[in-house]
Amino acid sequence: MINLKNVCLSVFMTASAIAANAGGLLTNTNQNIAFNRMMSREASIGIDGVYYNPAGVAFMKEGHHLSINLQTAWQTRTIDNSYAFFNYNANDPSADRTFKGKAFAPVIPSFQYAYNKGKWSFQANFALTGGGGKCKFDDGLGSFERVVANIGFLGNSLAPYLGGMLPTNPNIANPATGQMGGYAYTYESFMRGRQYYYGLSAGAAYRINDNLSVFAGLRGVYATCNYYGYVKNIAFVGANGAKLPLSTIVDSNDPESSDIKLNTDQNGYGFTPILGIDYKVGKWNFSAKYEFKTHLCLVNQGTVITPVTKLNNIGANLAAAGVPVQVLQAIAPSINQAKENINELIAEYDPDQNHKDAGDIPALLTLGVGYSPIDALRINVGFHWFDDKEATSGYNWTKADGSKERVDRHKMLKRGTLEYNAGAEYDINKAVTVSAGWQSTNYGLSEESMEDKSFVVSSNSVGLGTKIQLSDKMALNVAYFHTFYKHKKTTEKVSEQLNYTADYTRNNDVFGIGLDIDF
Repeated sequence: MINLKNVCLSVFMTASAIAANAGGLLTNTNQNIAFNRMMSREASIGIDGVYYNPAGVAFMKEGHHLSINLQTAWQTRTIDNSYAFFNYNANDPSADRTFKGKAFAPVIPSFQYAYNKGKWSFQANFALTGGGGKCKFDDGLGSFERVVANIGFLGNSLAPYLGGMLPTNPNIANPATGQMGGYAYTYESFMRGRQYYYGLSAGAAYRINDNLSVFAGLRGVYATCNYYGYVKNIAFVGANGAKLPLSTIVDSNDPESSDIKLNTDQNGYGFTPILGIDYKVGKWNFSAKYEFKTHLCLVNQGTVITPVTKLNNIGANLAAAGVPVQVLQAIAPSINQAKENINELIAEYDPDQNHKDAGDIPALLTLGVGYSPIDALRINVGFHWFDDKEATSGYNWTKADGSKERVDRHKMLKRGTLEYNAGAEYDINKAVTVSAGWQSTNYGLSEESMEDKSFVVSSNSVGLGTKIQLSDKMALNVAYFHTFYKHKKTTEKVSEQLNYTADYTRNNDVFGIGLDIDF
């Protein structure tokens, strides 16, 4: 039998975790259709190099160069959860759940521009450096239902004292006692996240000689995010389908007193210094780029509603229902501790605290090697390293005793992200180029770093497409790529008899079209 005191603490600690973060470790690197069709552009020389190889752009011919790109992306996030207490869901009495979130970005724009004059190349780039769409879970998340399932267990623990308010169902086994005569639960839940990180960069490359060029630039990033979700209308279900709303126990005068709601906007800005170098020799080209860490503070504006302030009413309401004083005294420390834990977890989103959250974009190192055995064929390989562990993504909060404590998600990672890519393009004739490529993304994930509100999993992407030379000064790029995501499984030991498991994965498709213009 599970200790009632520990269950109460678990219930309210978990309930506070509703706050969502739709973000992740991913920095958008698909900022030009040339990448989508080849997947490896770090060592290429073209207008897309304004992002991938800015130093190499200095080797392009003199004049103005512009690239306009539009992409459409579809993504599904899937989490399979298993938790024994899910069995007491009146509408789905099974321990296993599948939660799916759908994200759709109809238009993801990006623009690259360069003006080459003499040995100089002056460049600008606009793109979504992170985020780029919305993701919603129509049925909420496993962590949300886990809150309700734990509350359901609490209701069963108190069944002897709540019988006058709600008769137990003789066909349901009470998980707290192991005897027949218990309660099921019902609830409503929803989660939606939106995240856009707009990046505008400017810089200049200088061609030192016919073989070597260097680049320096600066990117400004503006982040705008919104997170909305709720767990509401939680109720115990007894005999003949009769319901007892949890709000009756929390605050009988407030029907929303047990609801947990979030509706928060986050905004912030930061700057990214960028350095690059490119070296050509014979049929080979070598390049490197380093983007420094972007220090980003996100300011909360919105509403966070949790039952924290209502917890003080529980004791009186339970006493009125006939719960013995000794039971109330046993759960009182757990309720007080729960208040502190809830305050910690909502601090990241609570505008009343006038809090700024760190949401740094990690530093990025890219390396590329290109080889052209014949004029019509170009083969590239590339490498990316994201210094995730040194980027701060967390916040400070004030404990009940007034001391400060730090929460930083990135410190839970094993290491930074590693990416490897390879691609080739071949000129069928002067008008048509075909290409294909592959990229492997490997995150340094730990079980502690995984959460259903915001997760990434390692993957392999495959892209293909074509470039059509419409005229001497205009080319069309068309591409499609698909990402094959791996699975990441986690197990949390709730008690000696109880585990909470999760299996995370995604599915992703991107189609893009772009126009390159020289003038």
